[in-house]
Amino acid sequence: MRRVLVTGAAGQLGTDTVAACRAAGDEVIAADRDFFDVCDRDGVLAAIHGLTPQLVINCAAWTAVDACEADAPLAMLANGMAVRWVAEACAATGAHLVQLSTDYVFDGTLARPYHEWDAPNPQSVYGASKLAGEREALALGAGSTVVRTSWVCGAHGNNMVKTVMRLARDGAPLQFVNDQVGCPTFTQDLAVVLRQLGRDRVSGVVHATNQGPVSWYEFAREVVAAMGNDPAMVRPITTTELVPPRPARRPANSVLDNAVLRGAGYPPLRDFREPLRETVAALLA
Repeated sequence: MRRVLVTGAAGQLGTDTVAACRAAGDEVIAADRDFFDVCDRDGVLAAIHGLTPQLVINCAAWTAVDACEADAPLAMLANGMAVRWVAEACAATGAHLVQLSTDYVFDGTLARPYHEWDAPNPQSVYGASKLAGEREALALGAGSTVVRTSWVCGAHGNNMVKTVMRLARDGAPLQFVNDQVGCPTFTQDLAVVLRQLGRDRVSGVVHATNQGPVSWYEFAREVVAAMGNDPAMVRPITTTELVPPRPARRPANSVLDNAVLRGAGYPPLRDFREPLRETVAALLA
């Protein structure tokens, strides 16, 4: 048994990470914002020094991509500077840090999946703030794992699966872009990998996504099909046709090659359609 501190524990990924660690027999401290604010250095240091976890999985973040575009200082505080305080406390107590990051650190222009050694080039405030958080975590050297993932969905919180299901039930027009491609990643699978990487104290940058690259249009069709509806109700559009246009620029190619996971001998995450069906069934129940 190990003591694991999960920040952002009330969020969609944090909730499943807490569950995965408890299912594995860990002593878990589930820290939401009421427990302590990761943006408050004194609070972070006091909490981690007092709790003495062996592993900290930092799921706390400001993930409202378009809202970040309108408030860069707050985005940098929540996604960049806050990681410095968590890393500082981990360094002082010997805890290993698992820090979540995103496909948005890349510009999306490559014609192949992005691997861990490709140069980041974020095109949005959100992406830049998450890259800042990566650098703060990596300052710990072997004491941290930065896990980049993409298109996160699950049974908790707000995400694209829930959006598509709501629109389909309401009979609203279903129009999704067909020129942005990525790998949908489900929290119930990602949470297990986060714990494994932290348990094994894997260092450096790791890409972890479910398998199966699709466009948002193709993904929406899969969601509708999992609901038992006709996927033909979904219509493809281009990013330039979005009304209103999104403030933050999205990468056209968000597919992440999980090269480090493969090289380290970890099994690949499932094809996204399997956890998608599980999630839709749970939300319909």
